[in-house]
Amino acid sequence: QVQLVESGGGLVQPGGSLRLSCAASGSILRINTMGWYRQAPGKQRKLVAVIASAGSTNYADSVKGRFTISRDNAKNTVYLQMNSLKAEDTAVYYCNVDSTNWDYESRDYWGQGTQVTVSS
Repeated sequence: QVQLVESGGGLVQPGGSLRLSCAASGSILRINTMGWYRQAPGKQRKLVAVIASAGSTNYADSVKGRFTISRDNAKNTVYLQMNSLKAEDTAVYYCNVDSTNWDYESRDYWGQGTQVTVSS
């Protein structure tokens, strides 16, 4: 099993910044893709950004140029730096990690979610 602990959410004014973190621990041989998703009230969960083990990234069009995803492989941690935040960025943000355990089995895991509210 793998446990994910998210942190960094909160209330911020429009134009402000937040940094989310998600640390993975447990039965981990290798972490593959790491990503962030978000879910606004009454809407489906959607991809925000993803980063592969080699460092390549992909972003939703709505956050390109404002958000940056990064990872620290030594700490099994993924980050999401969010700048120029807008009201429409308000959502619960979920970390997603695809990992391989010592039996060479791969599966993905979800964090508990952290609330990001952008409001004046």
